Amino acid sequence: MISIAGREIGPAHPPFVIAEMSGNHNGDLGRALAIVDAVAASGAHALKLQTYRPDTITVDADGPAFRVGEGHELWGGENLYRLFERAHTPWEWHQPIFERARARGLVPFSSPFDPTAIDLLEKLDTPAYKIASSEIVDLPLIRLAAATGKPLIISTGMATIAEIHAAVEAAREAGCAQPVVLACTASYPAEPGESNLRALPLLAGITGTVVGVSDHTPGIGVPVAAVALGACVIEKHITLSRADGGVDAAFSLEPAELAALVVESHRAWQSLGAPVIGPRPSEREGLRFRRSLYVVRDVRAGEPVTPENVRSIRPAGGLPPATASEVMGRAFTRDAAMGTPLTWDLI
Repeated sequence: MISIAGREIGPAHPPFVIAEMSGNHNGDLGRALAIVDAVAASGAHALKLQTYRPDTITVDADGPAFRVGEGHELWGGENLYRLFERAHTPWEWHQPIFERARARGLVPFSSPFDPTAIDLLEKLDTPAYKIASSEIVDLPLIRLAAATGKPLIISTGMATIAEIHAAVEAAREAGCAQPVVLACTASYPAEPGESNLRALPLLAGITGTVVGVSDHTPGIGVPVAAVALGACVIEKHITLSRADGGVDAAFSLEPAELAALVVESHRAWQSLGAPVIGPRPSEREGLRFRRSLYVVRDVRAGEPVTPENVRSIRPAGGLPPATASEVMGRAFTRDAAMGTPLTWDLI
């Protein structure tokens, strides 16, 4: 179990739901603040940003290495610098966004992409850091974030077991005793069939950490299912409306969907219960209405038991239905009215 800004996160607690704004502010601070309000109204627990400038994440160069592949569903052929220029959250916006989030009861934090981003976020007293999937191989960045003493959440999209191990060990050695590791498919949008949620227990086992999912699939089915396999943290992108467009809008949830995710992931967690089989406390009343053998017609002493005067009906109280073949043909020892449970002393 870990704690972020006073919120405990682990298997004994409901899933910690993080809404990722990313570039869905569409270059408008007013829209960014409206997203914060929508996240708060949804019941989600945290708001996450991405902290970079175009020139801290790449350089203004062109050529095949600096362009998204032509076949990409959303960003095909785009120059990286121009894409990040369009998607980034200006640094001067961070303080008003953090302040608005805190005022609305949210935990605000961010993904840093270089040391200057960590410097900014430390000034804002960020309560945690998120390492994006592409940065999992940047061990110096991980060590720098971990050295702040803040909780570290690490996404593992594209990563091998060796890369995940190296990132987790780097975080621990630098001062983050208990990082959180998120399963992730780093494609945008992602196909549900590539989520491989059955690997979540394996991820928890090999890292010894609290685990969760950073999900880019449509809808909420994947993260809700992940809860059943041990996910304690859920991260999803949020937009005010997919119809408004934006770099990440196509794989982002709208506010009503985020609210549904909060509710349904909590229900999924509640449903896990304990590894026991047997009647639940709430089923006690139902036990009274199991079937049993009853006298279904007034009978006299000496009269034989027949299918016409004894049947399996609700409620309980009589002999088990499985004893019907044993009682048929026996004689009643006394008169019995319809509605009398059949017991051994009655025959």
